[in-house]
Amino acid sequence: MLKELGWTGIWHKPAASWESLRLQDGRADSQLRAIGEERQPPYQLEYSLRWDQRWHLREAQLRVESEAGDRELHLLADGDGHWQLADGTPLPELEGCLDIDIWPTPFTNTFPIRRLQLVDGQRAELEMVFIEAPELQPRRMRQGYTRLDAGHYLYQNLGGSGFRAVLEVDADGLVIEYPGLFRRNRG
Repeated sequence: MLKELGWTGIWHKPAASWESLRLQDGRADSQLRAIGEERQPPYQLEYSLRWDQRWHLREAQLRVESEAGDRELHLLADGDGHWQLADGTPLPELEGCLDIDIWPTPFTNTFPIRRLQLVDGQRAELEMVFIEAPELQPRRMRQGYTRLDAGHYLYQNLGGSGFRAVLEVDADGLVIEYPGLFRRNRG
């Protein structure tokens, strides 16, 4: 089944980013344009993600184009917490991470929501692979997800920032509203 949707980033101005995403059979392809903050130039992020039936990420390809230069990152995962670069270089610092979180997109919040199948009031703490554009340097990040009800999850950054937000999601676990950061486009 093909599904097309998009989000507008609103984190530092009314239209800080625009994302267009195509979902089909365990694959997502996205094009995202972001307006840089302060001294950061605008950039374009394209990513392609593949996952298995358990919503475990298996492959992530990311490419950034900007005035500061182009970057690419191609990661492979076995679905059991082992990560490597596409050239076979192991990434032991990411050992045990099952999910990926890419900034700036709310789509990757769908992975833990779908994979965990939490019930109302249930909470999970996770080690995530966090990748921030435009740098594309993967690192570990501890996050928490609590299902408040079928349409709302409390997201928490359990690292240094302590950031938290209540995400509104649809029946497929896709973000509708991420307060202060993203809003899903209508249509």
